[in-house]
Amino acid sequence: MLGTISSPRILVVEDFDAMRRLICLALQKEGKFQLIQASDGLEAVQKAEELQPDLILLDIGLPRLNGIEAARRIRTVSRNSKVIFLTQESSTEVVQEALSLGAQGYLLKFDVERELLLAVDAVLEGKQFVSGSVRASGNSNNAGSIQAAGYFPSEGLSTSRQKPGTRRVHEVASYRSDASFVHDYIRFIEAALELGNPVIVIASESHRKVLLRRLETRGRDMTAAIQGDSYVSLDASETLSKFMVDDWPDADRLLKVADDLIAKAVKAGTATHSFRVAICGECAPTLWAQGKAEAAIEVEHLWDEIARNYDVDILCGYLTGDYNNPLFKRICAEHSAAYSI
Repeated sequence: MLGTISSPRILVVEDFDAMRRLICLALQKEGKFQLIQASDGLEAVQKAEELQPDLILLDIGLPRLNGIEAARRIRTVSRNSKVIFLTQESSTEVVQEALSLGAQGYLLKFDVERELLLAVDAVLEGKQFVSGSVRASGNSNNAGSIQAAGYFPSEGLSTSRQKPGTRRVHEVASYRSDASFVHDYIRFIEAALELGNPVIVIASESHRKVLLRRLETRGRDMTAAIQGDSYVSLDASETLSKFMVDDWPDADRLLKVADDLIAKAVKAGTATHSFRVAICGECAPTLWAQGKAEAAIEVEHLWDEIARNYDVDILCGYLTGDYNNPLFKRICAEHSAAYSI
């Protein structure tokens, strides 16, 4: 829960109109923020001084005054405003310079659809947040702060097998409650649907029902999405039965299941660019909850191979994940990023 009673005021500073609209739309849907907009660095400094926002989403590549210099000036005129930098730049030097200015967040633009609300909530709660893509590539020098925010790099990761041009997105999240599980999955699903990308949900029957109902109450035409195969909902236990043999995942069977699902989803997608299939599921988490840790780790390993070779974004949700558990650390090591909510 956010620390302030009144609605937090957020200043969105982005010169690209389409990106600014996307960000504002995502925040407006939450119904708990007051939004202010600016399109260049000087305007950002002026509005920050005048309105003293709680949070500033600040593009780095701004006209008239770049975001780095704007942040320096904002620190003197609106000391209590928290800053999340928005950028396409993931180089070590830029990340370190941005964080050295006292910014609480660093969000890559191609992660906005998936991580914007996570970043905003984390920073407003006094934590620090860095895009999972940055953390996975090891470009931040402040591991302790990022762990406090919930994001940290999975140990033992290797991208040597990743195909050139393929962006590996295979994330794992540990949730404190069903409510946080559903909230995060809704964010993940809606981000994909907004882009015209298809979604595959592999979850328990209870979670599938809640997700569908929540998406419908948020104005989504889920009947059309289901009929058009842009939203595919499968039972986790039934899906496991298709590739588990003697309580162990059969690699060939799992790959066949995944390949068939992804091929079907690709036909349903309407995105004209950055086309990817979003997959969120509980196959390995179901095994984990049953005490079959080694089988769960192997399932995550196989899905990670899929993430390296297909244009997919995968989110795995655990309700009983413990980052101090050595076995769960091995679960995390099969992912590009891990976080807790």
